[in-house]
Amino acid sequence: MEKQSKLNRRGFLKSSVIGATGIVVGQNVLGRTTKTNIPEEEKNEKIIYRTLGKTGIKLPIVNMGVMRADNPNLVKAALKKGIKHLDTAHGYQGGRNEEMLGKLLMDYPRDLYTIATKIHQPGLDRKTGLYSDEATEETFLNMFEISMKRLNLEYVDILFHHMPGSRESTLHEPTLNAMKKVKKSGKAKFLGVSTHNREPEMIQAAIDSGVYDVVLVAYNFKQDNVEEMNEAIDKAAKAGLGIIAMKTMAGGFYDKERQHPVNTKAALKWALQNPNVHTAIPGFTSFDHLEESFSIMENPELTNEEKEHIKKGESLVSLYCKGCRECVEQCTKTLPVPDLMRAYMYTYGYSNLEKAHQLLVSLDLPENPCTDCRECTVNCTSGFNVAEKIKDVSRLIEVPEDFIA
Repeated sequence: MEKQSKLNRRGFLKSSVIGATGIVVGQNVLGRTTKTNIPEEEKNEKIIYRTLGKTGIKLPIVNMGVMRADNPNLVKAALKKGIKHLDTAHGYQGGRNEEMLGKLLMDYPRDLYTIATKIHQPGLDRKTGLYSDEATEETFLNMFEISMKRLNLEYVDILFHHMPGSRESTLHEPTLNAMKKVKKSGKAKFLGVSTHNREPEMIQAAIDSGVYDVVLVAYNFKQDNVEEMNEAIDKAAKAGLGIIAMKTMAGGFYDKERQHPVNTKAALKWALQNPNVHTAIPGFTSFDHLEESFSIMENPELTNEEKEHIKKGESLVSLYCKGCRECVEQCTKTLPVPDLMRAYMYTYGYSNLEKAHQLLVSLDLPENPCTDCRECTVNCTSGFNVAEKIKDVSRLIEVPEDFIA
């Protein structure tokens, strides 16, 4: 790597605005006791609940994505406010996210909350969306057991197959067999699949599987296939599947410099206008974000000003990649452009360098994989300058993991 391309700490952190304020990116268990320092749950009859499909679980319309939260006091405050559902994953914060929850939840009766974790199988070819032989039933089960030890729980309410890349991988037999075994053992009450890629296709696969009970899906006003998304969600709801929305904030900002934020409250409300979206899990990371999300739990109606923001924002380029995947075939190197764009969003929209770095490393690409291309052949449907964004965010590949964790 040439001297001018080397990345020092000050240069990268300055250019990636790590110092900027983050944005929303929002029966007792045997052997557990209720400790006296647990705050009383605030009773609020104004909170709107919806039922998560055939699971029968009744949840507030807004719950908590814990991915970027590292403050247990924020989770405690959320539970006190009325948040019921906590969403984490095996890979979040290198496992520290599950560990934090495992320690915190020891102080809470098991019927006070529901919790989901997600397992992302190894061996996924991000270009084809297919699994290699590395993705086995045993691998999935081993990862799940590690998650359960971190969480210190006897069961999770929902176990997700995390981010398969296609219909074929959504229906991957070894993974489905592993999940069915977990459910039969009682260590997971319900099974789900998560996706922010080819969403309508994946939702249909979940319906066809006869295995999944819940779909966790990207859903926001910046998607250009909203009508198709609504049809898929409606079909899933009619089939009895619970629908949880994520990525409702559409990247958080319209610009890399973070001068033009998405109206996150309006964006979250927009997603909840669909009655078949049973709840959303914004990843709030501050007490202000919690308060904002809580207000939506009582009243998701869009104001005229919020409607205007949504209307205007639909035509603006933001940091959110729609995941249409048309770019993959246009790229002469068939690079996993949607994943690279997602890493860009994590870096500049969420200021989450750790998550971006983990994703980039998993792609097994060199720094600036576009360097020997004279001209970019990708015409992005979202208006992204793909080559520029890849060159920018791929600098993070060479940064040691312990430097940014």
